[in-house]
Amino acid sequence: IPLRLVGSEMCIRDRCMILSMTGFGRAESVFEGKKVTVEIKSLNSKSFDLNVRLPLRYKEKEFDIRKILNDGIMRGKVDCYINCETLDDCNDVKINRELVKSYINELRSLAGDAPEFEYLKMAVRMPEAISSRPDELDEEEWNCLAALLDEAIVKFTEFRKTEGQNLALELSKNIESIKGYLAAVEPFEEERIAHIRERYQATLKEFENLDETRFYQEMAYFTEKLDISEEKVRLAQHLKYYVEVMDNEELNGKKLGFISQEMGREINTLGSKANHAEIQKLVVMMKDDLEKIKEQTLNVL
Repeated sequence: IPLRLVGSEMCIRDRCMILSMTGFGRAESVFEGKKVTVEIKSLNSKSFDLNVRLPLRYKEKEFDIRKILNDGIMRGKVDCYINCETLDDCNDVKINRELVKSYINELRSLAGDAPEFEYLKMAVRMPEAISSRPDELDEEEWNCLAALLDEAIVKFTEFRKTEGQNLALELSKNIESIKGYLAAVEPFEEERIAHIRERYQATLKEFENLDETRFYQEMAYFTEKLDISEEKVRLAQHLKYYVEVMDNEELNGKKLGFISQEMGREINTLGSKANHAEIQKLVVMMKDDLEKIKEQTLNVL
């Protein structure tokens, strides 16, 4: 059943199969004194282009993180930011006091008399003077991070669905607009042919001994060349097919792009054959709506 704009916004939202390539999802949790945040953003792209930023402690799991994101997102220019923040009441920094004292004694023996603070500034810069507590990623923390990734992807997908519904509404409006302009062409078709016939008949009267049979043969040939009935039928079919794909097929962005290209060919041919000012105006308005469709289709997953 083709979509209808009048009173059908809720219907479009309920039946929408379109996902936008623009997405956003965020999830966070606290694990053993650390606040872990996952944030995913995406824009349109012809392929899957993934950029991941994560703390050093999660580097060993980067391949697994990329696989989870790849399976859940599919297409788009995607940025994933993972942050691990130590909470204020948790101190992961360790000062190796005995080692620092040893550095100070050695520096004093080499440099002689100097303020104690100067020795301390030099000592804390020495290797292993200040270190973090052992901070290995265990299985439990990885499970927490993987769950956050899943949660962020779910929210990200919901965002894409909502944006997809808005896209579907705009695309449907533009499709219906082109249908309206196509229907408005019909009243001008007979007027266009009649005008050409009158012009040629007036020309015929200016000549003597002209073969009227040959003249009308040429007239019929010229009229056939200007016939736009096939273009109208094909354009109407493309418009209908576009809505069917939009309404019934998942991950349909590339297919919708191909259909919009075919629509453009028919509209261009219709314009080149028009030979009528009013039809040309309608063709220009069709092209304007088609450009909006192409631009919006680029953001369909």
